[in-house]
Amino acid sequence: MSEATETPEGQVADAVKGNWVDHWAPAPTRPYLRLSRADRPIGTWLLLLPCWWGVMLAAAADPAGLNWFDLWIVLGCGIGAFLMRGAGCTWNDITDRDFDAAVARTKSRPIPSGQVTPKLALAWLVAQSLLAFLILVTFNVNAILLGLLSLLPVAIYPFAKRFTWWPQVFLGLAFNWGALLAWTAHTGSLGWPAVLMYLGGISWTLFYDTIYAHQDKEDDALIGVKSTARLFGDQTRQWLRGFLALSVALLMVAVLVALVPQGNVLSLVIALAGVWAMGWHMAWQLQRLKIDDGEACLMLFRSNRDAGLLPALFFAVAALV
Repeated sequence: MSEATETPEGQVADAVKGNWVDHWAPAPTRPYLRLSRADRPIGTWLLLLPCWWGVMLAAAADPAGLNWFDLWIVLGCGIGAFLMRGAGCTWNDITDRDFDAAVARTKSRPIPSGQVTPKLALAWLVAQSLLAFLILVTFNVNAILLGLLSLLPVAIYPFAKRFTWWPQVFLGLAFNWGALLAWTAHTGSLGWPAVLMYLGGISWTLFYDTIYAHQDKEDDALIGVKSTARLFGDQTRQWLRGFLALSVALLMVAVLVALVPQGNVLSLVIALAGVWAMGWHMAWQLQRLKIDDGEACLMLFRSNRDAGLLPALFFAVAALV
């Protein structure tokens, strides 16, 4: 019997302990929820937070401020992030099933462990995508078009580690798309602040996913999978320091471009404080980084929920001022 099938009740090795899927979800649904990473909510947060950046900064830049539809954008993006993160993870596991079977941390996942067949996983992928599309069509036309366009980086990402040392860039392209979409859902059109936020988010993704990838670098080297963790090696800390600086700089410029024309100094200072707080949190992670300690890397990776929440909350306050 393989180690994967010995995992209690089909639980995945790197799931959050005590998660609701393993304890409360109906047994027949658990393999599919695990396939969607519902037992590991950090990915949903990392997909959702750029959406909240986008809608809140757009509202702060709008003389009318927040409106009732913004509440639906916030909620709709939350549901959509859960569904599309699940669909993306399902697609990733379908394409990576042979790689996952060869890596200690991932061979307990539903497909390589035999809990779900690739055909049923594909059906689950379609179901999640259709539900997410029903939410998308409640937004304006430009936001809908952006949402459909986001499928391109989502489809490419699982293959990136086969042909580039920078697969984290492709993850960043997919995971930060919400900054473009949510800004457009509020304003009706894409703007430079959203683009700058998007680029800052990609740099942030390079930061946190390089930390994450250090968990698998030995297995990745054995099976020939590329990553920035393997590329940077002992120089990781220096690279991450650069990504930190770039993330903060791009988000600051996004705030300045969005809010300086409004002339509200208090709103501007509050929004900038949110960016600085995120930068402080990333610096805190760097101080505690041990690239050869997998558990520490996972803890720091998960802490990026809090890092990304900081600008979202400060942007919301700026929108209310």
